[in-house]
Amino acid sequence: MKLLKILGDTGKFWREIRSYIEKDFGPVKSEWKFYSEKSGWTMKLLLKKRNLFFLSPVDGGFRMSFIFGDKAVSAIEESDIPKKIIDEVRNAKKYVEGRGIRMEVKSAKTVEIVKKLIKIKIEN
Repeated sequence: MKLLKILGDTGKFWREIRSYIEKDFGPVKSEWKFYSEKSGWTMKLLLKKRNLFFLSPVDGGFRMSFIFGDKAVSAIEESDIPKKIIDEVRNAKKYVEGRGIRMEVKSAKTVEIVKKLIKIKIEN
């Protein structure tokens, strides 16, 4: 898979995240889009027709961008996710789609946080 080649050592983190989603919630579909020279290629991951997040390769890892609706934001605030991330979600500008945050995935610790965010997104 080309993405895993691009991600290099962090490809294992992407495989773990995708396996987690498919094992616990069902098959996912990915769509690649080229938005601009500045942002480059971005992958949108969908569960059925629901957008879960966007993924973009970055130096030393990959960036995941999430949008959370009000119910998901409340669930995040009540979770054991690190306070820094709770504050980032709480303080993010609110759009019609919800509040957005970005996380760079470069470690196993971040993968565990991402899994919790995905679970909250799907369940809310």
